[in-house]
Amino acid sequence: MSAGRSVAFAGIARSFGAVQALRPTDLAVAAGEFLTLLGPSGSGKTTLLNIAAGYIAPSAGRVLIDGRDVTALPARQRNIGMVFQNYALFPHLTVAGNVAYGLKARGRPADEIARRIGDALALVQLDGLGERAISALSGGQQQRVALARALVIEPDVLLMDEPLGALDRQLRKHVQLEIRRLHREHGRTTIYVTHDQEEALVMSDRIGVMRDGRIAQLGTARELYENPIDSFVASFLGESNLLDGRLISVNHGRARLDVPGLGVVEGVAADGLEGMSDVAALVRPEDVAVEPARGGWPARIEEVVYLGDLTALKVRLANGQDIWCRRHARLGVPAGAVTIGWEAAAIRILPRSQPTKTEERTP
Repeated sequence: MSAGRSVAFAGIARSFGAVQALRPTDLAVAAGEFLTLLGPSGSGKTTLLNIAAGYIAPSAGRVLIDGRDVTALPARQRNIGMVFQNYALFPHLTVAGNVAYGLKARGRPADEIARRIGDALALVQLDGLGERAISALSGGQQQRVALARALVIEPDVLLMDEPLGALDRQLRKHVQLEIRRLHREHGRTTIYVTHDQEEALVMSDRIGVMRDGRIAQLGTARELYENPIDSFVASFLGESNLLDGRLISVNHGRARLDVPGLGVVEGVAADGLEGMSDVAALVRPEDVAVEPARGGWPARIEEVVYLGDLTALKVRLANGQDIWCRRHARLGVPAGAVTIGWEAAAIRILPRSQPTKTEERTP
C-alpha cells in the first residue's frame, strides 16, 4: 500500500450562518504522521476533518495534499480514506461487498478487487470473513471492516472521526493498539478526531488540542502534558488539580499566586504570565504527597479508590477544594488528620482560561 502524503491547512475557516465553527487555522501534518485532534464537542475538530475530506467547503483558506491545492476538488477526487463514528457500513452487503465498494466506484477490474479485498482483510485480521453478513459481526469486527474499506483504496491520507466511540472500554483499548500497529507498519498519514484523551495519548505522534474553533496547543503528548499552555489544555490532557488564584509575582521563571483560603503557592511560570491577574496552579495527582499531619496544608481524606497497584485519594483542603492524589497501594492510606504538599518544581503556574459558551452548556 502507498506511503502517506503531507497535508497542510492554510488559513482554513468555516462559518455556518452566524456561527464560526472553525476560526482561521494553519496546520501542517507531515507525511506518515499520526495527528490527533482532541477537544470537546463543538470545538471544530470534525469540521476541520470534513474540510480535509472534501465533504464541506471552507469559507476561507486552502487545503493542500503533498503541496497540491485540493480545496476545490470534490471528495471522490482526493484519494482520502474515511472511517466514521458509526462505521457507515451497508447492511445489505457482505464484509467483502463493503470493502469492495470504493474500488468498484473507481472502476477497478474484478481480479484486482478480489486481490485487494483479501489483502485489506488480512491487514485488519479478518481473513476468511469476506462472505459474512455485517449483522453477524461484533462491534470490534465492524470497526475493522470500516477500516479495511478505507485502506483498500490505498488512500494518500486516512481520516478517522471518533471511530471507537461505540466500543466498550476493553475493546477500545485493543483496537487502539491495532490502529497504532497498522500505522507503524504502513506509515499512512492519519488525522484522527476524538474527545478521549487516552486514545490521543496511546496513538498519536502529535496532538492538537482544539477549543472554540481553533487549535489551542499543538505538540507531542509529553509536551502537552508537561508544558500545557493554559488551564484548559492542562485539564483536557491528563488528570489535573487546578488551584485558581491571583498572580503575585513572576521572577526568574518562578511564579507565586495567592489562592483564596489557602495562601501562597509557588511553581514554575508558564510563558507570558507577566501582567496577568487570573492564573491557576496545575498540580498533577502523582505530584501530591499525602502524609500524617505534621506540616503542609491541613486536609482530610474524603474518598479512597483502589486502582490495583495504585490508590487514588480525594482530600479536601481547608478552603473546601478537593485535591486528588495517586500513590502506590503498598504505602497504604494514612489514618486520622493529614496534610498535603508538593515540590514547587513540579507545579506549573498557568494562565486561567475562561469557559466558552459551548463549554458552559456542555455537561
